[in-house]
Amino acid sequence: MNPRQILVSLWTLVVKEVRRFTRIWPQTLLPPSITMTMYFIIFGNLIGSRIGEMDGISYMAYIVPGLIMMAVITNSYSNVASSFFSNKFQRSVEEMMVSPMPNWVILAGFVLGGMARGLGVGLIVTGVSFFFTEMTIHHPLVTLGVVTMTAALFAIGGFINALLANKFDDISIVPIFVLTPLTYLGGVFYSINMLPEFWQGVSMANPILYMVNAFRYGILGVSDIPVGGALLAIAAFIVVFFVMALWMLKRGKGIRS
Repeated sequence: MNPRQILVSLWTLVVKEVRRFTRIWPQTLLPPSITMTMYFIIFGNLIGSRIGEMDGISYMAYIVPGLIMMAVITNSYSNVASSFFSNKFQRSVEEMMVSPMPNWVILAGFVLGGMARGLGVGLIVTGVSFFFTEMTIHHPLVTLGVVTMTAALFAIGGFINALLANKFDDISIVPIFVLTPLTYLGGVFYSINMLPEFWQGVSMANPILYMVNAFRYGILGVSDIPVGGALLAIAAFIVVFFVMALWMLKRGKGIRS
């Protein structure tokens, strides 16, 4: 395929994915905004008023970056996992596999579609947060870079999950038993400096902690960990996951019987 054909193929896949989740926006875009509003009300207003400040910042403002990141992670992951597995289940993915379209275009198309949903929901949650607190973004480039890289990483993760899944129940195992615990223990609602030394060390093994804190640094200017190291870690994960997903796709893992 020539560059123009590759571009058209990639654009077609991305548009298909975006139309897929925007067509059913009451199921894909509205529920996360309602859920996050509940978090703002319960944790921010009710509990936050008793906690006061954290790292010199009001508790409501402190949890905003973590809640935005939680929405981005969940939606980027679930969009690709459900979409690609549906294509597997309907056996329409086989048509893409036998087409002249390179494997990296197939992967990039689904990943960009997942990123669009994750970033879209993140933008909605950000808009909702302004009804509860005032924020000034301290480092716009860091903020944009971290949220984009995180969306890409978990979109690729969703693709790998879809490749390995054999039934629809399989695509919910990772979000329920892995992503949710890691997200809640990733410093969304607290600073790890509040934990005993042992649990601080355990928390450092949680990759989501680095994403949440780097994003919080971009928005609020505070972080529990070095931001440079967090950015390098996210970039390394993206490269490893992308290569792994591309290798699995080339081998037909989970597609060819």
